[in-house]
Amino acid sequence: MTAIKIGLVVEGHGEVKAAPILFRRIGRDIDPSVLLEVQQPIRRPRSSLVRTAGELERAVELAALKARPRGGVFVVLDSDDDCPAELAPSLLARAKSAGMGLPVSVILPQREFEGWFLAAAESIRGKRGLPADLAPPQNPEEIRGAKGWLRERMRGHVYSETIDQPALADMFDLNQARATKSFDKCYRDLRLLIERFRV
Repeated sequence: MTAIKIGLVVEGHGEVKAAPILFRRIGRDIDPSVLLEVQQPIRRPRSSLVRTAGELERAVELAALKARPRGGVFVVLDSDDDCPAELAPSLLARAKSAGMGLPVSVILPQREFEGWFLAAAESIRGKRGLPADLAPPQNPEEIRGAKGWLRERMRGHVYSETIDQPALADMFDLNQARATKSFDKCYRDLRLLIERFRV
């Protein structure tokens, strides 16, 4: 079976490690028989990707080169204080212009990547120093400072983006996280990519 390649553009050191783990998990969840080859992410600061002319395009082009000829590119950036619905269309247009004809998707977790962990808080109870009765907050994607939310609840452990983000990405419940619009979009977009190239 020929692999489907996934090129990634991310902003943080934690996502460099966590995003490939997550995309492989989603791929297995969608269809365990499909071989996904997730490439090493291209990391650039969010501010330069969003505000510096040509920076997003260069990063997407590098990711597309890794994903060719049979794959797609996913740009995963925290929306922070920007409205995802307002920011995404302009970023998508810019990213598609550099995608070398490959499918391109822009995923903007509202606020932070870690908001997906908050939405699936029940599935990470008792892990990574989190309490056994951990419950998701109301509107998890609207919390500014999801890393801090996790850090405040950890006992005997200090949240580390480069250590805990990949570990949590490997264990949180995908279906619980799909309650958030951005994670559901990520899941659906990867499913569309797999269906496009499935043989």
